[in-house]
Amino acid sequence: MNKVAHYLQEHLVGEVMTNPDARKYFSTDTSIFQIPPAIVVYPRNENDVRKAARFTWQLAERGRVIPMTARGAGTDQSGAALGSGIMMVFPAHMNRILELDSKTGNVVVEPGINYGKLQQTLHTHNRFLPPFPASFEYSTIGGAIANNASGEKTVKYGDTRNYVQALRVVLANGEVIETRRLSKRELNKKLGLATLEGEIYRNLDTLIEENHELLKQLELPVSKNSAGYALNQVKRKDGSFDLTPLVVGSQGTLGIVTEATLNTESHNPNTTLIAAFLDDLQVAEEVVMELQKLPEKPSAVEMVDENLLNFVQEHNPNQLKTIVQPPFHKIILLIEFDNSSDRIQKRMVKKVCKILSKFQIAYQVETEALKREELWKIRHSASAVLSHAAGAAKALPVIEDGVVPIERFSAYLKAVYQLFERYNLRVAVWGHAGNANLHMQPFLDLSQVGDRQKIFKLLDDYYTMIIEMGGSITGEHNDGRLRAPYLLPMYGPEVYELFQKTKQIFDPYGTLNPGVKVDVSIDDLKPILRQEYSLDHLYDHLPRS
Repeated sequence: MNKVAHYLQEHLVGEVMTNPDARKYFSTDTSIFQIPPAIVVYPRNENDVRKAARFTWQLAERGRVIPMTARGAGTDQSGAALGSGIMMVFPAHMNRILELDSKTGNVVVEPGINYGKLQQTLHTHNRFLPPFPASFEYSTIGGAIANNASGEKTVKYGDTRNYVQALRVVLANGEVIETRRLSKRELNKKLGLATLEGEIYRNLDTLIEENHELLKQLELPVSKNSAGYALNQVKRKDGSFDLTPLVVGSQGTLGIVTEATLNTESHNPNTTLIAAFLDDLQVAEEVVMELQKLPEKPSAVEMVDENLLNFVQEHNPNQLKTIVQPPFHKIILLIEFDNSSDRIQKRMVKKVCKILSKFQIAYQVETEALKREELWKIRHSASAVLSHAAGAAKALPVIEDGVVPIERFSAYLKAVYQLFERYNLRVAVWGHAGNANLHMQPFLDLSQVGDRQKIFKLLDDYYTMIIEMGGSITGEHNDGRLRAPYLLPMYGPEVYELFQKTKQIFDPYGTLNPGVKVDVSIDDLKPILRQEYSLDHLYDHLPRS
């Protein structure tokens, strides 16, 4: 064990490991990258995190930078849960519900708590946390906060950022701060602090005040966006100030979250689900746009395309045998309502049926739990792509999660089909039609030089296309290492410089998850590309997207 590991083990309550097998295990997440950490730390409490951060800060002051990376369950697809220094693994110990107010539904949790277990607990109180990602059964709340994660319910309820009220955060130098919405008077007190916290508030306030017009460029014409830093949501017109929306989605690059206070919503398990079967992409776009205009939004508007259904039919023909039959429709939309009032649900379903009938679209309405679950199998069949291996080729999360304005939905789909055809790759598309936020994963073999080169050409073509459509490079999975090089072309040099300055304000020595979000080039990614791709550590749960 090296000197740093010895020092940490002496001063921390949690465990410190440098075993080769542990370092190998934490060298990958769900992305295509591999970076072995030098040391693995299982913090037992906030004080462990604080001490480790203070130690790395002191080393950095003397010119030795050891990065710190916070990690949940390693489900990150962008490479943000990887780092070459100290890997802080939270699920082992910091995994508790600390408070649950059954009246307000507010809950206080540690970052390592399993999202699915929290959701189960909330359900017993008739509450739920709506922006859950597809991986919620095996991912952590800390990861969801780091990525500003979202999923099928986002079309109605919004993303994780909407539900984080307050945070406890360990700063780069080991200081612990609490973030929440501050009044003008409370902000002035923070501005006077002779600490790193005070420095952050002063510098960030100045940055925001001097760049009001520039920050407007962060408002994109899309319904969800996890790219960059949410600087535009920190300071309001009334002078109130909150670091929380900035830390959410920052992927551990500004501070390490040790506690989160979350809002929740009333949970109604008695939903109505409509499956609509479409054969025209333009009509699908028009239907989605009409759904947006309803007085009560659907809680989900999900989709799969015929290519995905053909893939399932070819490789697992019994999976959907009793639900849908070939030849398949071009698109199947799943439209759900979860209003607490049965009367409102029925009224909204009637309006949707009217829309579908206008376009002469076949549909099916289900209210029984088992029948609804059968229809949801259509959407969940995307897991067949993720876990399939075509020889050494695997479905790789490299071009996916783009989100465009709703009115570009059909153009987006057509462009994706053309891109896959150009590269002679098999295509299958699924995702959140209500947000025009789609997923697709090409089958490529990381052991082949040609396929490795193809990845970077695909990245350029796909994300350039998304940007040209006025979209965001990431709707819910965040930038990480994978998409970080495309933040500059997406937002432009002036906004990108604000991101760099924000990182510098919080992390002057670059100890907090460097190589993620800012100052990342494509050339930085090539040496850390895996030689083979595997989801071995997720097979207990069946990977989902």
